Amino acid sequence: MKITSVNIGEKQTVSWRGKSVQTGIYKFSVDRPIVLGKTDVEGDNVIDRKYHGGADKACYLYSKDHYAFWKEKYPHLDWSYGMFGENITVDGLNEAELQIGDILYLGECRVQVSQPRQPCFKLGIRFETQKVLKEFINAPYPGVYVKVIQEGAVQKGDHVQLSERLHDSIGLLEVWDLLYGKNPDKDLLEFAAHFQHLGKGAKDTLLKKLHLLD
Repeated sequence: MKITSVNIGEKQTVSWRGKSVQTGIYKFSVDRPIVLGKTDVEGDNVIDRKYHGGADKACYLYSKDHYAFWKEKYPHLDWSYGMFGENITVDGLNEAELQIGDILYLGECRVQVSQPRQPCFKLGIRFETQKVLKEFINAPYPGVYVKVIQEGAVQKGDHVQLSERLHDSIGLLEVWDLLYGKNPDKDLLEFAAHFQHLGKGAKDTLLKKLHLLD
């Protein structure tokens, strides 16, 4: 895996249902390294910290490989890396090969896979239609949020490599299916909902689903 682009977002104000809403989802490639901190990327604008940023979502990675799929669906958009609000666009990133708790080398950093991205209406704003949310959920391309274990700089051209893998974990896409699939396996749902390394946002959603099955 190799980093294709590093992206930073400026705070923008957009209209949403008759109201002005601020967002940092409009991220664009920068020709310099970015620095990953423990709770966010330095200089990146994180607006709603209830759902973005923080230890479990310090940095968001999305695969360059998926861009062709989305460009075919939305050819009229002005395409550039950072389109999904990702801080880092990675060539060769495959969610099916990742597990929660995986530790990756990322430039100068070491990061840990925490959860898939749960899309919100701001992705719809970037894509100019809220129908993209359902399409995003139905496609196995959620991207990945990571915790930052070792802070440092990351830049275009850096490699992404697996450093450590837990013996007893759960796949990133298994969590994705538990979040949005119907009739989840209760034992797997319970394991994931209480898994130490799963991010709080995904864990809270799974705990709610688990309680509905009780």
